[in-house]
Amino acid sequence: MNNSAITRRPFRRSGERRHGLDHLLGHRHDHRHEERDVERRRQGMDWIGLFRQASADAVDAALAEAEVLNLPAGAPLLNYGEVNHSVYILLSGLLHVHLDGKAGSSGAIAVSPGELIGELSAIDGEPVSALVVAHEPSQVLQLSRDLFWQKLMALPGVASNLMTTLTGRMRRSNEAALKAQRSALELEHLRKELDIARQLQVSMLPLQRPLFPERSDLHACGLMEPASHVGGDLFDAFFIDDHLLFICIGDVSGHGVAAALFMARAIGLLRVLAMSITEPDQLLATLNDRLCAGNDTNLFVTLFCGFLEVDTGLLRYSNGGHCPPMLLSGGIASLLPIPKGVLVGAFPGLIFGAMQTVLAPGDTLLCYTDGVTEAANEDGVEFSEERCLELLAQWDHPSLPEALDLLRLAVSTYTGQPVLDDDCTMLAIRRPLASGLI
Repeated sequence: MNNSAITRRPFRRSGERRHGLDHLLGHRHDHRHEERDVERRRQGMDWIGLFRQASADAVDAALAEAEVLNLPAGAPLLNYGEVNHSVYILLSGLLHVHLDGKAGSSGAIAVSPGELIGELSAIDGEPVSALVVAHEPSQVLQLSRDLFWQKLMALPGVASNLMTTLTGRMRRSNEAALKAQRSALELEHLRKELDIARQLQVSMLPLQRPLFPERSDLHACGLMEPASHVGGDLFDAFFIDDHLLFICIGDVSGHGVAAALFMARAIGLLRVLAMSITEPDQLLATLNDRLCAGNDTNLFVTLFCGFLEVDTGLLRYSNGGHCPPMLLSGGIASLLPIPKGVLVGAFPGLIFGAMQTVLAPGDTLLCYTDGVTEAANEDGVEFSEERCLELLAQWDHPSLPEALDLLRLAVSTYTGQPVLDDDCTMLAIRRPLASGLI
């Protein structure tokens, strides 16, 4: 143990002969412990389990060589893996034993005043198998191994008390180990459940690359990477009939299981509603009212959706608080103008606007979530729409799966993180030229 904040004093100064708690703690004026200390003074030395029913005078004489350590909160008494030659008795305060050797970890074992610590490593000479830290300002009586074995263990009743103490310590350690094992099993079960949830979520999205390989008049590809096991991003693309394509992309507020469930609900409703409501603004209004019903979690989703006539390239679209898609046309990349629209699922009875544009042969539409453009590097600078537009302008030749992978790689390289802090989702739609690539 080496900590400059820890102070020590002799158990008994020259000429002193005091018994009980006054002897151990000296004259302290900590009002938090005053009532507890008074009760212990009445008990003499019996409040310390090791000295229960032992002669107070004999214990007092045996402890003449001991020292009292004053530990501030957070100070280590014993460090994991170090050699220990002393037995300690907590006089006041509270110690925490971390079996994994990491301060602040969950599942710490509390050591209360009157209890022993360090006796096992002092007995067998093996390195300390746990980290012992003062959880609050504490006073500890330090007993050398020689003092412990040659003087204290020779006193009647002390050896028996030690066996009782060790038995209790082993029982508590076993209970803590079993609790930790149960927690580990529960965590493993939760991880398996999240893996299943992730697989189910992924199965709900059209992740085939490209999306419609059988069609030569339209190329489409999507990508979705959740920041955690499950995420709140969504996208979809499916044909209402042979010539009308529905597309959407969205971002549910928050992350994790709740966002994933809300995302699943939104996807399910969109697929049903889009088959009968082909006006994008009306679709969002209806979806908004449906999502508001029973939304006790107060989640919402930003959403862009549209209907593309594959033959003519006419795209009718609406927006609910989502990022503007990017359009690559004639080698120039720009943001698609979007109607103003509020968040979907937050307030019922809202009205959404609609706009339209024409995708010419060779044009590419890139829809994305803010996990792409707002991904930040170590200096906190975002990837930005500008950088994304610069990369999009180079999409004349790569196939859409390759183009999305290159954009995802560019974001990861920029941030220096293989896993982004936010869900990353993209959907690209291209009207190819007669000899265009997939």
